[in-house]
Amino acid sequence: MRPGQRQALDVYLWSRAAIWSAAIFALYWFEPNRHPHADRWDSPLIHDLGSLTDVWARWDSVFFVRIAEHGYDGASAAFYPLYPGLIAVLGRVFFGHYVLAGVVISLAAALGSFLLLHRLALQRLGEEGAWRTVVYLAIFPMSLFLQAVYSESLYLLLVLAAFLAAERGSFKGAGLLSGLAILTRVTGVALLPALAILAWRERERLRAFAGLAVAVPVAAVYPLVLWQQLGDPWAFWNAQDQWHRHLSPAGPFGGIWSALTHWTPSNAGPQHAVAVNTEGLVALVLFVGLTVVAWRRFGAPYGLFAALSLALPLSYPSSRWPLLSLPRFGLVIFPLFLAVAALAAERPRVHTAIVACSALFLGVAVVQWALWQWVA
Repeated sequence: MRPGQRQALDVYLWSRAAIWSAAIFALYWFEPNRHPHADRWDSPLIHDLGSLTDVWARWDSVFFVRIAEHGYDGASAAFYPLYPGLIAVLGRVFFGHYVLAGVVISLAAALGSFLLLHRLALQRLGEEGAWRTVVYLAIFPMSLFLQAVYSESLYLLLVLAAFLAAERGSFKGAGLLSGLAILTRVTGVALLPALAILAWRERERLRAFAGLAVAVPVAAVYPLVLWQQLGDPWAFWNAQDQWHRHLSPAGPFGGIWSALTHWTPSNAGPQHAVAVNTEGLVALVLFVGLTVVAWRRFGAPYGLFAALSLALPLSYPSSRWPLLSLPRFGLVIFPLFLAVAALAAERPRVHTAIVACSALFLGVAVVQWALWQWVA
C-alpha cells in the first residue's frame, strides 16, 4: 500500500471507530433522552444482532431493509434499487442478517471512497491537501451516514470511480459506473453532463460519448424492476408525492424561495422549525460558495457536478421542509471537500477552526442519531 493510501486508511479507521464508539455510548448513556416516539418508529426489520449493529439502522434504513427482504411497494419506490439489492444478496449470505449486511456494504464502500478521494485529491492538491480532503470528509457532521444502512457510501464510491475512469479516458467504464450511480440515487444523473465535458475534450469525441451512453440502459433497469414488481415503471416518480416532494416550476430557485418563506410547518413547533430551516439555509449558503470555489479551482466538470447535485433536490422541495436532508446530500458532493481543502491550504488556523467546528457538530449529530432524533 502506498504511503498516501495508508494515510487515507488511517483516517478511515480512526474516524469510523470514533463515530461507532460515540453512537454506542450515546445510546446507553443518554437513553432517557431518546425520542418519545422512538418505539413507534422502531421496526422489527431493523433488529438484528443487538445495539452494536442496530444503532446504524434508523429512519430510511427501514425502507432499504424492507426492499431487500420483501421488494418494492408504493412508498419505497423512492429508494433506488442497487443498495437494497446488494443488501438482499449479502443478507442471504449472512443467514438473514440484513442490517449487518447493510452496515458491511456501507463500511466497505466508505473505505473505497476514502481511498479514491485521496487519489483524486493527490493529483490536484498534493499530499498535504489530499490528507486534509479525507479528514474533512471523515469529520463532516453528516459523515455518520457513511456507516449507516443508507446508500451514501455506495453512491459516493461510484461517483468517485466514474470521475477517475473518465479522467483516464475509460468512458465505457465511466458510463457503466454512472449508470450504477443512478441506480443508487437519482442525483447520479448529475454525473452525465459533468462527464460529458470531459468526453468533449477527447480527440475521439463520438467514441467517448458512446461510452458514456452505456449509463442509459443500465439506469433503465430500475423502471423495469418497478414494472415487474408494481406494474408501474414510473412509480419512482409518483412516490415523490408520498414524501411531500413536488417539482418546482422555478427549478432550484423555487426550493430556495420556499425555504426563505416557509418557516413554520404544521407538524412541528416553531423552535424546531426555525432550527431545522436555519441548518438547511446555512448548509445551502456554504455548499453554493464551495461549488463556486470548486468550479474556479478544479474546472467545469467538478463545478457542474456539484451545482447539479444541489439543483436537483432544490428543484423537488418538500412541502413540509423545503431543504429537507440538504446537509446529508452535501456529504456525497465530493468537489465540496476538495474546495475546503484548497481554501485551508497553508492556513493552519483555518484548518484548526474547520476541524473543531466540524467535529463538534458531528458529535451532536451522532448523539441525535443514536437517540432516534432526526438527523438530515
